[in-house]
Parts: sequence; structure tokens; C-alpha cells
Amino acid sequence: MGTGVLESFDSIRDRNLMILKEAKEKGVKVVGIYCSYGPRELVLAAGAIPVGLCGTRQEPIAAAETRLPANLCPLIKSSYGFALSDTCPYFHFSDLVIGETTCDGKKKMFELLQELKPVHVMHLPQFPTGEYVFELWYREMVRLKGKLEEVLDVEITDTALREAIHVVNECNRALKRLFDLNRRKPPVISGTDLVKVAWQIGFHSDRWERVHMLEQLVSELEEGEYGELNAPRILVTGTPIGVGSEKVVSLVEECGGAVVAMENCSGYKTVGLIIDEEDTRDPLMLLAEKYLRIPCSVMTPNHERIRLIKDMARDFQVDGVIDLTWQACHTYNIEAYQVAQAVKEDLGLPYLHLETDYSESDRESLRVRIDAFLEIVGNRK
Repeated sequence: MGTGVLESFDSIRDRNLMILKEAKEKGVKVVGIYCSYGPRELVLAAGAIPVGLCGTRQEPIAAAETRLPANLCPLIKSSYGFALSDTCPYFHFSDLVIGETTCDGKKKMFELLQELKPVHVMHLPQFPTGEYVFELWYREMVRLKGKLEEVLDVEITDTALREAIHVVNECNRALKRLFDLNRRKPPVISGTDLVKVAWQIGFHSDRWERVHMLEQLVSELEEGEYGELNAPRILVTGTPIGVGSEKVVSLVEECGGAVVAMENCSGYKTVGLIIDEEDTRDPLMLLAEKYLRIPCSVMTPNHERIRLIKDMARDFQVDGVIDLTWQACHTYNIEAYQVAQAVKEDLGLPYLHLETDYSESDRESLRVRIDAFLEIVGNRK
């Protein structure tokens, strides 16, 4: 497997900090986003830089627990801890933060976060379909547009929105092309490298440079391969994973498996959400439709996630599925029952549900469970 372009992703976060600092000095605004439901297109159309915010590491959790309960999701605690300790430079540079009511923990955390930075919370409906659901979410797009125009002192035009839609579409297409390389046998990129690329690219401020880097990486990897032909091919589903919280992915590979795909929102869940650029309707309606299609576990019912898992299991020719849940993430924990049913009964594949946090305290016990799971998978091949 080629490594030249891949290694360039290691420095994206640090390089982009200098770009952001220079942009801020020139008066360019920065908007921080925590979740896939945050519409990057609106931020781009406002002439601002949308950046993903930190929330995948263990280190800031101690600071967060001075104000948040210890038995809370590590993603929420890490996100708040970074902000509270001012150790996430992307939060530091943000002029506005977009939050969303994907869960009760985040919703209440955003109340505390507003003491540190202006936060606009989008009220996400918890049903994926329905006329009143769409109307509510459309109004939230309108409300966010107004907030961005007010805070950033700009006018967001339909023309700018359509240009932003095109840019985000191309970013999604490029990332999907990378993920789809692992449909091959053997795969061409490791799961840990997929985590690194997907996580690091979220910090890049230049969207077209993102596309260029991803296309270069795909070209470099196309002729290579990663791992053994007969290594158990694993699909990881569940909660988001980033650099600092990738221990399950790394353990699978240390135990001889190959993580060929990740369904979660830091992986494949959103890359297929492409807006039809020939559609002449109100671009805010197009955005509302797009973001309502994200099959997050907060949606009820969430049939689309089950469908996506089944499609990915087939397309990536997987031998088993690992469902990862962060501690205290109730929606994913409960939905694990339906995922297990779909994987074991409908697909006839081995299934393992893991509940953990960002710490390393349970690494060896997880290793034992993953090793045993891979042995079961291997015996079926």
C-alpha cells in the first residue's frame, strides 16, 4: 500500500490551524460543528469556514467531570472538556457553534457551553418522515440561516447556497470513493487509516483541497492491498469514532481481523447523501430533505440504518459485524437489539456488541472478546 499521500493526512489538523489563524486575522469567520446534522452548506454559503470540533479523546474528560456527571457519554464529556479547558483550538477560533438536540445529554451540555461561546441549537425532530416533521426541520434551516446572517453580518443568497451544495456533494463523493476501495478482496486500506483520514479531513478548511487530497489518495491506493486475503472482514457499526477513540478498530486489526468498513457517522453513514443539483426548489428545502435522511439512532423508527447495514454487509463482503456503543449512549444501546436481529437472523452473520468508553482501562478485556469473536468468524470461512 502506498503511503506518501496517506502520511500527508497526519499533518492536516496542525497545518489547518495556521490557515485558520491567518484567516481570522483577515476577518474571516469560523463556525464550529459537532454533529453530522449541522449543515455545512449554510456555513460555506455565508462565506465562513465550517470546522469539526474536538470530542474524541480521553484527556479533557477530567475537566468536564467537574461540571458534568461521570456516568455520561464520553463523546459529550470530551467535547465539553475540550471547550472548558480551552484545549481545542478549533473551538477557540469559532465565532459561533452549531449544536443539535440529538440526545438529552448534548442538549443539556449545550446550555453550559453557551457560557463559553455563542451556541445556536437546532431542534432536531426525532421522526425521519412526516409532513410536520419536514416543516419543523425546514424552519430550523431558516432559523439557522437567519442566525448566521446576524452573527456573521452577511446575506446568504440562493446562488451561494447552490455553490456550497456542489462543493459538499463533491467532498462526499470523494470520501465515498475512498471507502468503496475496501469492497475489494483483500482490502486496500486499514480500518485505523480510514479512521485517521475521515477524522483528519474534517479539520481541513479548504473544501476543494479536501477533494483533491482524497482523489490523490484513492489513486495511490488503487493498485495496492492491505492485509491477508483470508483475514476476517469486519463491519463496524454504532457510535462515532475518531483519532483517540479508535481502540476497538485497532484491537480488531491487532487480533488479525480487517475492518473493511464503518457504518457510523464518522464513516459511511452520510457519504451517500447527495443533493440533486438540477433540483430548482428552495435550497433550504433541499438541505432539510438531505439531513433528515441521516439514519441516526435518535430517529424512531430507524429502518434506514438497518437497511444501510445490510447493504454494506453485502457490498463489502463482510464476515462479521461489531456494534460499538459508548457508555450511556442509550439510543444506540437500545437499537443494538434490532441490529443484532438483522445481522444474525437476516444476514446469518456473527455479531458482537461492545459497550465501552474512551479510556484504556478495558483494553485487554476487549481484546479477549474480540479475539474470541474473530475465532468464531474464522471458523466459518
